[in-house]
Amino acid sequence: MVSVLTISDEVVESLWSAQARTLDVDLVLAAGDLPFDYVEYVTDMVNAPCVFVPGNHDADLSGYSAGRAGWMRAGLPATWPGPVGAINADRRIVTAAGLRIAGLGGCIRYNDGPNQWTERQQRRRAASLVRTNSWHPTLRGQGVDVLLTHSPARGVGDGEDGPHRGFECFDSLVEKLTPQLFVHGHIHPHGQRPPDLELRGATVVNTVGYALIEVTPGGTAPTIGRRRYGT
Repeated sequence: MVSVLTISDEVVESLWSAQARTLDVDLVLAAGDLPFDYVEYVTDMVNAPCVFVPGNHDADLSGYSAGRAGWMRAGLPATWPGPVGAINADRRIVTAAGLRIAGLGGCIRYNDGPNQWTERQQRRRAASLVRTNSWHPTLRGQGVDVLLTHSPARGVGDGEDGPHRGFECFDSLVEKLTPQLFVHGHIHPHGQRPPDLELRGATVVNTVGYALIEVTPGGTAPTIGRRRYGT
C-alpha cells in the first residue's frame, strides 16, 4: 500500500508549515497551478518523491533536458524553472514509490498562454502515452496505476465555461491505460465537496487543495482519506 498526498491549484497553509512533517506519506502528486516553491517545501517536509504535471498558470517547461553539465534548452545552458527535485510526468509514464504514473498537463486552449492545448493536440499527446505503454519493457501493455492530469475529462467534473471544459480524449485514454486512480485539479470547488466520480472503472479525484489516498500497486480500489477542499 502506497500513501499518496495529492495537491493542486490552492495553497493549504497547514501544508506550508511544519505541520506537513506529521503526514506519513510515500509520494506527492502535484496536479499543477501551485507555486513551485510550495511544491518543493511540501516535498521536503514529507520527505517523499514528487511527481507533477504543469497547469495552465505554470511556466512553460517544454524543451528542457538535464545532462552532466546541468539543464539545457535549445542546446544552450538554462535554468530549470520547475520545482527542484520533482519529476515532470507531462506526456510521460514514470514510476515512483512503486506506482506507475501517466501524466498530461495543461488545459483546453482558451488564450495564448502556456500549457494550453486544443482537443486535437491533447489527443495526440495522449496517444503518445498509449504508445509508450505498449512498447515500454517494464509496462508491456499492462497499463498504469495513476493518471495524473491538470484538467479533468469532459463531462466528469469539468465546467461549461471555455477555460474549464475537460478533454474528451481522456475517456479513451483511461480505457486504454486502465488506471485505478485519475487525479486532476483545475476545477475550484469553492469550499464545497467535489462529488465522488468514476470513469471507466477509475476513481476520479479533484485534488484542488489536497487529498490523502492509499493506493495498492496493481490494485483496483484506492482509498480516499483526509481531504482539504478549495477555499
